[in-house]
Amino acid sequence: MIRFGIPIVAALLSVVAPVVHAQEQARGSVTNRPIPRFVSLKTSEGNARRGPGLTHRIDWVFQHRGLPLEIIGEYEHWRRIRDRDGAGGWVHYSLLSGVRTALIEEDLTALLSRPVDGATEIARLELGVITRLHECNIDWCKLSIDGHKGWARKTSFWGVLPDEIRE
Repeated sequence: MIRFGIPIVAALLSVVAPVVHAQEQARGSVTNRPIPRFVSLKTSEGNARRGPGLTHRIDWVFQHRGLPLEIIGEYEHWRRIRDRDGAGGWVHYSLLSGVRTALIEEDLTALLSRPVDGATEIARLELGVITRLHECNIDWCKLSIDGHKGWARKTSFWGVLPDEIRE
């Protein structure tokens, strides 16, 4: 059995008010893409600001390349994002990537050979590990890390909508 562990660091600079999550699947006013949707942090450091512009105060600094983030708003070249804890703000779109990642939320999550309970175990993933997200069905998603690819239940990680299906 292989175990992976990667620390996640998000430096808190000041308190951010929580963002209300929309119940309906809306469309972004800039990209016409679904809101909410998931992306990842393209760089090893990204400032989250109070508003969409460089003159707005920095509330958070995300410090982990590949961190999954949820886009919940758009304004010109800025995207309003939040992390799994609800922390966030406005980030310039150039700091974000369309590459999908997932953050493991259940310690020692089993990565399985097939999307069924009882399938052969490939690896176990520690709490806080960031993996690459691939295809998803209604209950399972295929994840990969360090050359190991397998299936995990959607309930064991953050970075995909509950009803999202990916091919």
